Amino acid sequence: MTVHDNTARDNTARDNTARDNTARDGRDRLGLRADCANCFALCCVALNFTKSADFALDKPAGRPCRNLRDDDRCGIHARLRESGFSGCTVFDCFGAGQKVSQHTFRAVSWRQDPDTARRMFAVFPVMRQLHELLWYLTDALALPAAEPIHAELSRALDETDQLTYSDAQTVTGVDVAALRDRINVLLTRASELARAEAPGRERSHRGADLIGARLAGSDLRGASLRGALLVAADLRGADLRLADVIGADLRDADLRGADLSGCLFLTQAQLDSAKGDAATRLGPGFARPAHWLSPA
Repeated sequence: MTVHDNTARDNTARDNTARDNTARDGRDRLGLRADCANCFALCCVALNFTKSADFALDKPAGRPCRNLRDDDRCGIHARLRESGFSGCTVFDCFGAGQKVSQHTFRAVSWRQDPDTARRMFAVFPVMRQLHELLWYLTDALALPAAEPIHAELSRALDETDQLTYSDAQTVTGVDVAALRDRINVLLTRASELARAEAPGRERSHRGADLIGARLAGSDLRGASLRGALLVAADLRGADLRLADVIGADLRDADLRGADLSGCLFLTQAQLDSAKGDAATRLGPGFARPAHWLSPA
């Protein structure tokens, strides 16, 4: 690698660090990180789960998981993966759980009133989608290259944030599909601006079926991997800086030694569902999943 290459990588690293710090500050301000201690275990009750490799039993929406204790804690939290509940370890509500529990319903638990439970369970899935949109908007606003549309992104973020503080009836009445379509136009534009100078900016694998694909060592800088199925794909040593991975399915993808330090719209849940190691490069604000460092 030449001195020029090293300098370029260092500059990119500094830009990515500044970007990620800005995004992290925005997420913390908006409460987009799950705080289970202030949630009434809504992900364990409100949602429907079908028995699969990720979830060991069928659980209809509104029924508490059999592993949920009366204190709203999981009885097998320390051994979820080996107990057949790996899906629980990768779920992220983006802070919607505590918003619904503490703000929308003012700390009144679903355990206290059947009507509260019914309304709370209807609000939570909508609130989660709104918080997910806030997460991506925060990411987009942290991209220096997206400055031409920062005003539009800010308006969209403020509008969505205000919705999350509405009453239960207003939240459940939100047309999330229409809102998502409008915001996705902005996120797509932000992605295009951020990837404009990347080597692979014209490579699009959007929605592609890349299940089990052999992509070890691939240069995927700036590529669009939006919604791509990368389940069990071999991405060892791949360069994913500035690759747009919004909605990409990374379950069991092998990220050992891969560089994800500048990925666009990456989430912790995507990392938690994948496989990696100590050599996998991550940007600030992301935690290295515990199972990455396990001998297994």
